[in-house]
Amino acid sequence: MLIDCMHKENIIAQTIAFVQETLQHAEGGHDWFHIERVYKNALLIAKEETVDEFVVSLGALLHDIADAKFHYGDETVGPKVARDFLESIAVAEDVIVHVEQIITNISFKGGNFEQPFTSPELNVIQDADRLDAIGAIGIARTFNYGGFKNHKLYDPAIVPKLNMTKEEYKKSTAPTINHFYEKLLLLKDKMNTNTGRRIAAKRHKFMETFLEQFFAEWNGEI
Repeated sequence: MLIDCMHKENIIAQTIAFVQETLQHAEGGHDWFHIERVYKNALLIAKEETVDEFVVSLGALLHDIADAKFHYGDETVGPKVARDFLESIAVAEDVIVHVEQIITNISFKGGNFEQPFTSPELNVIQDADRLDAIGAIGIARTFNYGGFKNHKLYDPAIVPKLNMTKEEYKKSTAPTINHFYEKLLLLKDKMNTNTGRRIAAKRHKFMETFLEQFFAEWNGEI
């Protein structure tokens, strides 16, 4: 048992090193620090859930190893990179398959995506990832990515689209403020776990306060 535990810890350590190296030049909202936050939140949520913490750790660490939005929308890259790495360090096949499924099914994809796979481990990691998309850090990440893609800050003439298909969502060039209505404000009600819901409620309120202030300043009211 001790040997097995040490083996898993070694695999996690190798995975951390791999992710840090792979994402060293990544966009600021999807870099190692994003991964680290999701990893820590996933372990926090996992304490109140019945899950395989080894799978949770690997899934959280590898969930954005090759985000499709940075690979021309190709959703097969992430699972392949994860599989190649995990095979190289002799991780069991059933664990690799589970991690692949987590990477394939974790993202929001417009909110209308039919998620064909679910597991307690995916639920935990999905909540951890969504928590990093809301609140103060979520706001910072949203504007960082909007600047990275040269999106407008806000344009009153461009209204949010709330029922986009997966393809429309992936190709959207809407102003950054629209993203709050098209995704971020919807995440609170999409949490899977009690811990996720509890943390999300507080972060959701912070975003609402931010938006109230933003529009008050935009309209010259304060």
